[in-house]
Amino acid sequence: MKTTKNVIAMCTLGLVSGLAWANGTIHSVNTDTNPNPNPQWDDQWPALEANFFSNYLQLTSEQKYIKAGESYLSPDGRMVIFQAIEIPEADQEALPHYSMYVATLNRDDDGNIIGLNQAGLVSQLGSANTCGWFHPTDPMKILFGTTLVAPAGEDVAGFQRKSSKYSWQFPIEMDIMIGNLSMTYALSDDAEKRAKQLLESDKSETPDISLDDIVSIPTLNDEAPVWKRDGYDAEGSWSPDGRYILYTRLEPGHNNGDIWIYDSEDGSQTPLVTADGYDGGPFFSPDGRSICYRSDRRGDNLLQVYVSHLKFDENNKVVGVEKEIQLTDNEHVNWCPFYTPDGKYLFYATSEISHGNYEVFAIDATGAHPLDETPRMRITNAKGFDGLPAFSADGEWMIWTAQRGASRDGEERPSSQLWMAKVNLEGIDAAYQSARREMIEKKEALEFENYSPED
Repeated sequence: MKTTKNVIAMCTLGLVSGLAWANGTIHSVNTDTNPNPNPQWDDQWPALEANFFSNYLQLTSEQKYIKAGESYLSPDGRMVIFQAIEIPEADQEALPHYSMYVATLNRDDDGNIIGLNQAGLVSQLGSANTCGWFHPTDPMKILFGTTLVAPAGEDVAGFQRKSSKYSWQFPIEMDIMIGNLSMTYALSDDAEKRAKQLLESDKSETPDISLDDIVSIPTLNDEAPVWKRDGYDAEGSWSPDGRYILYTRLEPGHNNGDIWIYDSEDGSQTPLVTADGYDGGPFFSPDGRSICYRSDRRGDNLLQVYVSHLKFDENNKVVGVEKEIQLTDNEHVNWCPFYTPDGKYLFYATSEISHGNYEVFAIDATGAHPLDETPRMRITNAKGFDGLPAFSADGEWMIWTAQRGASRDGEERPSSQLWMAKVNLEGIDAAYQSARREMIEKKEALEFENYSPED
């Protein structure tokens, strides 16, 4: 909170005891009647995606954030946790690392999502942060990876595709933090701006603040690392029952990431995936019996998507991996896999179109079929980056990171911001099954064409 906000909010808190829990400022800029804010950049995607998506919303604005990404919805569908870099004041520099934010969603009388309310900063200023997540049964509890303070090293281990400008680092100060959310009343961004302008004008007038200028913002309390040790512990998520935390672990100075699991009932730590190379970004399947993740198993910085079926002991405790299945095996970067709520598919980002145009694809999550009978089906269809997909618990909405909003002055490519849309999972399932039948038919036709009685 800035100083101006603190001072004026203290004078007005006595007026707001009856305000609604999610009152706030809507930052979304799009509606279904005008889904494309930047047709000069790409005027094709609304028509190309019409069979799969509707009711588009750009949740975060390029006027507030340099970039925003990796967002997840609370299990009750009321909040979003995301990482972003805020545009600084004119006399300040932007923070070098992502900060972590939580915001409530604004809905209309029919329950449709119509915007994102004002976000609250839940990480420490200057810290590096990644991979926020809500507790599955207590939406007021969150976890995220954080360094708490600015990372000390500039030459920390990291992952970067050759010739790519994009990379992510593995600071050794990174730990998994858990905390409890509460709602705090404060001035809206617009009201703070007006108040600041009045203070800077040296006028003695009373700030013009009304009840509509007071918003409730998520704040973090009682935060503490789940455990603390040297090395990179992050990319965490809870199991569907809240017992386990699944996460990525790197020893100090190494980029050989392994996937571990923490059991909150007995405090034990168990390595699950320890193959050479980086394995990370893990999530539980909706039934808690499997996990998905990305892997640089081949050491070529071209990530592939995997799933593993978990092994349980006689007490139903996770003790390891029963079977690992590779779902992609190609020359592309395939990452950020995420289960659909029914567990049937994984949505993931891939460079299959090009490294300048990542798109969200879908693939069968079961691994029940050979790769040459497993389609990789394109879901998004827009210029720029589309990735980091996630879903509401009811499967009605998809949230993801995209470069399809307005471009800032002097910038050709739009910035990465959060988007939401209603997703037609039934239509996607029908299209995928059709693609699989066509794939099998082509395979069988090729086998018949190449058949020789002498074989």
